[in-house]
Amino acid sequence: MPKYMAYVGSYTYTGKAKGITVFDVDAQRGTFFKRTELAVDNVSDLIVSFDRRTLYAVEDYGVVAFRILENGSLTRICEKKINGMRPHHLSIDETDSYLYVSGFHDGKLTILKLREDGSVGEIIDEVYHQGLGSIAERASRPHITCSKPTRDGKFVMAADPGIDQVSIYRFTGKPGELRLVDAIRPRRQSSPYCFSISKDNRFLYLMYDMTNTVEVYRYTVSEERGTPEFEKIQSVSTMGDNIPGALNAGTCMAFTPDDRHLFVGNAGSNSVTMFSRAEETGYLKAEFNLPISGAYPKDIAVFPDGKHIVSVNHESGALSFFSVNYEKKLIIMSANEIPVSQPNCCVIIPIGA
Repeated sequence: MPKYMAYVGSYTYTGKAKGITVFDVDAQRGTFFKRTELAVDNVSDLIVSFDRRTLYAVEDYGVVAFRILENGSLTRICEKKINGMRPHHLSIDETDSYLYVSGFHDGKLTILKLREDGSVGEIIDEVYHQGLGSIAERASRPHITCSKPTRDGKFVMAADPGIDQVSIYRFTGKPGELRLVDAIRPRRQSSPYCFSISKDNRFLYLMYDMTNTVEVYRYTVSEERGTPEFEKIQSVSTMGDNIPGALNAGTCMAFTPDDRHLFVGNAGSNSVTMFSRAEETGYLKAEFNLPISGAYPKDIAVFPDGKHIVSVNHESGALSFFSVNYEKKLIIMSANEIPVSQPNCCVIIPIGA
């Protein structure tokens, strides 16, 4: 059976966590076993390169890169400041060429070059979002919460709940050539928070945390103009068939490795909703909405075999584990929860040969 490791990022300002907790993974039972902790300041996000050789983590005022050793241990490679405030979210293109950094506090998108050894290079381009939003709690100003390239590498998208917009940039990889070419502009106070693009690059799944919805868009590129075109084809509740409460908010999204199912976390109700996804049409169908036995599921990670999930419960300070029964449409707790102070994110990867 393949060997897997898990890495969990946490806030450190309370002094109860070091930043990254390293776990051995029991994929058959669907649980983790703690190995060690590494000191990194206030890890709000983690991401692993597509070649699975490097782990990147948010650190105060920048990012830090770790080499993933054959046994799953981490060794620090480098740190890089981003000329801005502490990042919120990280993503990587499928060729491991660039690191995309989302700034919540300053509304800044930063793109950094990645070197062949996985270390972080120079800033290729950067842009501050501008404008006013409609949500008073966020001071009605830019806050980028998620940025990713399209899978064809032609564009970079940045979700900004502060200004109710998903900005779409053309990105060539050449310094200074980042250009705004379009935007998805949902209704006011919708708060577009995070998104995912299907593996076939045909559909965009955009989650709104204030309206508790996931919208599905068909993605194409105009042959005549070479511009992106997004056609909204569906809108579903993050709570499935249940009616969200006033204090409910969508928090996270995670697809299964085969792209056939989508898990969405909900704060307030402290639940997870599973959707089945039609490969040809891209449509979502809610299969269940069930509690995650914790408070504020800030992230959900799907095990590589798709048979288990882990809910990263930020407010209750614990990881909760569930086996997934796709036929009976339910999740069952598969192991005891593991305490982790203020966890924010989790990645699970295979290691070794």
